[in-house]
Formats: sequence, structure tokens, C-alpha cells
Amino acid sequence: MTNTNIRSLIALACVAVVTQATAAQEQRGSDPEHTLPLTWDRWLDHDEIGERLRLMERTWPQFLTLQSAGMSYGGREMWVMTINNPETGDEMDKAAMYIEANVHGNEIQGAEVTLYTIWYLMENYGRIEEITRLVDERVFHLVPSVNPDGRDYFLDEAGSGARTGHVPVDSDGDGVADEDGPDDLNGNGIIEQMRKYVPGQGTHRISHDDPRRLEPVAPGEFGDWILLGREGIDNDGDGLVNEDPIGGYDPNRNYASDWQPNYIQSGSMNYPFELPEARALNDFMVARPNIAGMQSFHNTGGMILRGPGAAWQGTYPSADIRVYDELGETGERMLPYYNYYVIWRGLYTVHGGSIDWTNDGLGIVSFSNELWNGGQYFNSPLLQEQQQDPNSPISGQRSRFFFDDFLEFGDQYVEWTPFDHPQFGAVELGGWKKLSGRVNPRFMSMELFHRNMAFTLYHADQMPLMSMGETSVERVEGNIFRVRIDIRNERLIPTITERGRRNNVVRPDLITVEGDVDIIAAGWVPNKFRPGPTQMIDQEELDRILVRSGHPGRTTRTLEYLVRGSGSMTVQYSAVKGGTVRATVQLR
Repeated sequence: MTNTNIRSLIALACVAVVTQATAAQEQRGSDPEHTLPLTWDRWLDHDEIGERLRLMERTWPQFLTLQSAGMSYGGREMWVMTINNPETGDEMDKAAMYIEANVHGNEIQGAEVTLYTIWYLMENYGRIEEITRLVDERVFHLVPSVNPDGRDYFLDEAGSGARTGHVPVDSDGDGVADEDGPDDLNGNGIIEQMRKYVPGQGTHRISHDDPRRLEPVAPGEFGDWILLGREGIDNDGDGLVNEDPIGGYDPNRNYASDWQPNYIQSGSMNYPFELPEARALNDFMVARPNIAGMQSFHNTGGMILRGPGAAWQGTYPSADIRVYDELGETGERMLPYYNYYVIWRGLYTVHGGSIDWTNDGLGIVSFSNELWNGGQYFNSPLLQEQQQDPNSPISGQRSRFFFDDFLEFGDQYVEWTPFDHPQFGAVELGGWKKLSGRVNPRFMSMELFHRNMAFTLYHADQMPLMSMGETSVERVEGNIFRVRIDIRNERLIPTITERGRRNNVVRPDLITVEGDVDIIAAGWVPNKFRPGPTQMIDQEELDRILVRSGHPGRTTRTLEYLVRGSGSMTVQYSAVKGGTVRATVQLR
């Protein structure tokens, strides 16, 4: 071997060592190093959410823009993070996915799902091909907390009654709002239950299996205990306890679709969009008509919900149902223990809900996921069967205690302890902590976050995506040409839903022509592979065709023009929820 060959081998070996060292720096163990090594094992209050959002915006400024949609009643910013790659187009020229969470203050997990979604998309852009494509093709608007006042009250205070927002409501009708809510009487930072010992006069008895549990007695029988509700006193002296808490309405009953007054829909407030949070977010969405998909995260029960919220609204058009069914049924396979339901049929009747409004009033395909299902505690069909066996150690109420005892080490339950109540006398305080039941255990967060994120990314991927296909030019005679252009929607969701078309809430798609041409006629070709008459378009301005029904999903349609002219001719298809695409042909 010559000296030259030896030097070449040494040089190649050095390159290999350097390459391996570089690779080792980029990847340790089985995964690449994270740009932001964030943890996902705790719940964040509003200030911490803002800090994390600003950190991610500073880390990925090319893609992320943080703004406020407005202020909550309590003066907290309603943060919205927008994800867009400007190198692939302006955010208004692409279909957008809107994701919100924490509409109810005590339904907290969704905020972390939205934060995780931002982080995951950014960490994997340029690494996972499908994630890179999604970020390039789509826009995402993420609102971690629709109800930051309720969230902070739930997390930073004792927590009870945090479902509502904080606009004052006089719940007991005495002329003063919010003056009698729960009280942490024993100062342990927890709003517990109250029970009182009334021998032979009560509605409940202590379980023989577990002294922590109270069981209701059969009709006609009497137990030794009564339940007195949540921990508190009569703050306003009207003889009632906890009857006028902070707020006292439902933030998800104040939207315009099928809004009903309070005597029909409890918690609806006085008129649609009275609440500053609902009004601010509606203004945000109305200003962005390219939003084509919407996900609202709630809890609990393990459900993928679509509208309508009330039976009297009727059913969705069949074309829309086919779209929802494919998305929802795929979601069931992505989210174990979740079921796809219509709201009023699978959950309960809702008037004035947000996803009814976004579907009916804004033409957006919309879902609400109820995060966390108690069956996930055990994550086994066999154990779920045991839950139905009355003799099983994990049946009924036993399952919650079993899980807390063996997997949370008793952390989520407060033992009953005596307390001298100023009104009720000798009582006992105890019961479950605020994070138990509705909120998944922290150690099970990652799967919940990732699976629900994956469902929203699947939904986003199925939003309309317009493209131009095959073109052809045929000279008829002289300077008269027949031009054909294939126009495609590559995804499931149409550019205009049938409900959106009927309600006239989405701008018609527009087909425009540029070039030195006169359009003699235009029409749709039923089947370009089989001879037959073109379906003529009966509009006065053929250089600006309105497509009021939009473009169906997964469909290619062939547009034919008869034109007189020369040079280039550009045809543009603009769908407000599907993007703008163009094709140019030469007339020769």
C-alpha cells in the first residue's frame, strides 16, 4: 500500500471519528437532545403558562407568535400562540386549526395538552417528516386557557367551585353577588366534604368494607350519617351555606348558536357573548375566516363530542356527518377508553355551547374532547370487568380507593376528622382532594397529552388542502382554445361544509382568470375520461366564478374554459378555508 493510500485512509478515519462525535452530541441514547427539555409532570398556573409560552416563542421565533386575544374579567391575558412557517406562505393563505382548553376552570389538563402540542411540533420540525409537512402546510392557533381566572382559583386557592369564571353573579337573588362561597374552615388548603353523625336519622351509613366510605341506605331505612355538602359556613346570614359562590355561571353556555335564557339553560348569562372571554375569542376567530378545524378540551368521561348540543336542533346534513364520523371513529381508535358521541345523545343537552357556534356560525368542523376516563386507572379490559363484579375489591367506589391506596399511596384522600362547626355543631371534615377524580394522575399525563395532541394533528391534516392538477390546451380554431384544468381538494374536509353553506357563513370559493383572454364559456366536466356534455356555469362574470357549495373533500373536479386570446392564462382557485392555488397555461 502506498503512502498516499495510507494518508487517504487516515483522513477518512478522522472524518469518521469527527462525524461520530458530532452525531453523539446531537443524539444521546435513543433520542435526539431536546432544544427545550421541558417537564410535563405538574400543573401550571396562569403566570407559569405565560412564562412557558414566552420561552417557547423566544426559542423558535421563526415559527411562533404569541399574542393576547383580550383580557379575562379578572385582568389576565388570554394567550394565543400562533404556529406558522412564513417561508411556506402567509398564515391567512392556509387552513388553520384552532385549539382551546380550560373553558371550565377546574378542567385543567387541556392547557397542558396545548403547551405540549406547541413544544412537540417545534421539537420535531425537521426531524419527523409528517410533523414538518404539517407545520409547513397548516397554521395552528392554540389557547391554553379560555378561563384563566377559574384556573388560578382552582389551582392556587382551595379549588372548590372553580368551574365558572369570575364575572359577578347574584346566585341567591339577595342583591349582592358572590358573598357566600366555600370556606376552608380548618385551614388545610383543601375544601373538603362535611358529614354529621345523627344516629338512626341519617341517609347514609359507613361501609362495612371500608370506614372511609359512606353508602346511601335503602328507601325506608335510616343510617347514622348525613352529608352537608362542601366545607363552608353561612357567610351572608341567610340560613344557607355556599349558595352564592364566586361567579356561578357556565362559560360554555354563552355562545350564539342555540343560546337560551337562564330559565331554560342554567348558567347562560343574559345574552350571547356577554362574557368577556367568549367575546374576545369569537372576535379572534371571526377575524381569521381561514380557521377550518376546532378542538375544545374539557374533562371528564373520555369522549370525543360533536354537535348538535340539543336534540331540537335536528341532525347535521349527511355530507357533514360523513366527515365527522370518519374523524370521530378514527379518534376512538387513537384514544383508548374514549367514545365518539353527539353531545345531547352521549352526554347531556347543551344550549349555547362553543362548538355548536363554531360549526353553525363559523363553518368550522369542531370537536370537544372530554379528557380522562376512569377506566384508564386500570388500563385493562379484564380489570374493567372486575369493576362490574360487586364482590371485587375494585368494584364501584372501591376502585377509586384501591387506585389511591396502591398507586398514589393515599395522597389524594383526606381522612375524616372532627370539627366544631359554628352552625352545624360537631361534624367531620374529609374526602377527596381537588385533583382527584376529574384530573388524571400526574404520572399518566404524557399519554393523555400525546394521544389527544395526535388526534388534533390528524384533524388538522384532514382540513381542506387545495391543489391544481393536470392541465390541457386544445386549439379549436384560430385563436380560440379549449382549456381544461384539474382542481383538487386532497383532504377529507370540504372547503365549505354543508351546514356552513346553508347558513351562509363562509365566503364562496372564487375562481379567477388573469391573462389577455376573453372567456366565451366555462363549465364543469362531469368525467374527463368519458365523452359527454360540459355542465355550463350560468354566471355573468366568467372571469370571476363563485363556487357557493365549495369543493368536496378528496375530490378532483375538471374545469373547462372556451377562450379567445393568446399568451399565458392563469387560473386561480381561492378557498378561504382551503388556501389559494394557481395554474398557468400557454395558449398556442
